[in-house]
Amino acid sequence: MLDLFLFVGFPYIAFTLMIVLSAYRYRTQRFTYSALSSQFLEGNQLRWGSMAWHAGILVLLVGHVIPVLVPGLWQALTSIPVFLITVEVIGTIAAFLALSGLCVLLYRRTTSARVSAVTTTADYLLLLLLIAQVVVGISVATGARWGAAWSASTTTPYLWSLATFQPQPEYITGLPPTVKLHLVLAWCFFLVIPFTRLVHAFSVPIAYLWRPPQKVVWTTPRPEAAACCAPQHQHRDGRRYFVRGALASTGALFLLSIGVLEKLGRYFRGPAMDTRQQAELLQKKLERLELAAAERKLEIERIEKDYIYVASLAELSDKDGRYFTDYHMRPALAFKDERGLPLLISAKCTHLGCTVASTINNGRILCPCHVSWFDVKTGMPTPGAPAKAPLPHLGWVLMDGTGNLVASQGAGGEMTGEVDLALAGSYGVYIAKQFEEMA
Repeated sequence: MLDLFLFVGFPYIAFTLMIVLSAYRYRTQRFTYSALSSQFLEGNQLRWGSMAWHAGILVLLVGHVIPVLVPGLWQALTSIPVFLITVEVIGTIAAFLALSGLCVLLYRRTTSARVSAVTTTADYLLLLLLIAQVVVGISVATGARWGAAWSASTTTPYLWSLATFQPQPEYITGLPPTVKLHLVLAWCFFLVIPFTRLVHAFSVPIAYLWRPPQKVVWTTPRPEAAACCAPQHQHRDGRRYFVRGALASTGALFLLSIGVLEKLGRYFRGPAMDTRQQAELLQKKLERLELAAAERKLEIERIEKDYIYVASLAELSDKDGRYFTDYHMRPALAFKDERGLPLLISAKCTHLGCTVASTINNGRILCPCHVSWFDVKTGMPTPGAPAKAPLPHLGWVLMDGTGNLVASQGAGGEMTGEVDLALAGSYGVYIAKQFEEMA
């Protein structure tokens, strides 16, 4: 219930209030719709803090937005180790840069008497919220490594499900607490925008390009003397030069982007292939289609059948597990316990969803992604492991050669029926839909 509120209800509430209250503030308090700059009160610390904060946060925003807009391209890029490492390093540096800027800005507001006099409670709350968000983001980057890669298959589909009004919080409910906290703080961030100076993000000053000339009147002697000596058409020429410079910069960036995109496209398109390479590529595509078709068949089988065959009991081992797919299309492992009976356990790591290894080592199985060991009998991770939740056991059913149910055991260990170990080798091991529905 809490997950539903935090990751479905709360985001919609935050976005709705942000849009409605921001529009209301613009209509009723238009002159407060700015950054409310305090540069004239103190400039040196503001320059260093603001530059570091904006440089870091802009890089981070780009790194967060691109995987959402083009997840397929992003997954292809992050599958390249060099690119993934580069993105992670740049993101971490940008996060520390943004954090340093925020700390300077907070120090400025608490130590400068002139700035502190115009600082509101909302300003302090906003700075603390941003600092908390960046610190949690850094802990995600260092604690749940390679987020640039796994986010495309977790947070990206979750965000798209919200955007299309078909929320699917299941994508993120299994993620580490720091990732979930990072998302909740992001919704809080959107919620406070209408009440703080962050509304200036919606007031990009593009109207400067075509607004009428503005006359500046100085009341002190020195600027007035300088103004009287300047050509009368200075302001008009200055704006003209600005427009020309902007157009020239835009044209240069456009030409540069053509060259870069052409090289990028050539990189992904690759060199021209001969007939043998084309045949190999088609064969790989065919194999992928066959795998997709096999997966769909498994899904249909799990919808239609009450029992799914795993293996014969004689084939199971107390050391080397046998992979199979459970009713939720997740990987699972089948072992034989010390009684000679089946022991079925989920193979999907509760940390970030990797598939655990199938070999038992000292009574434990290993998730190789982030080195989490799980006790096979209890499913519990070892203390200090990245995974905190246990691997759940699965219920099983034993049937004889004629399809008669011999014995069964639920996920909680409650067993019905008796097993004749002399005939156990002829029994088949199944998972049952009834146990999945109970779970």
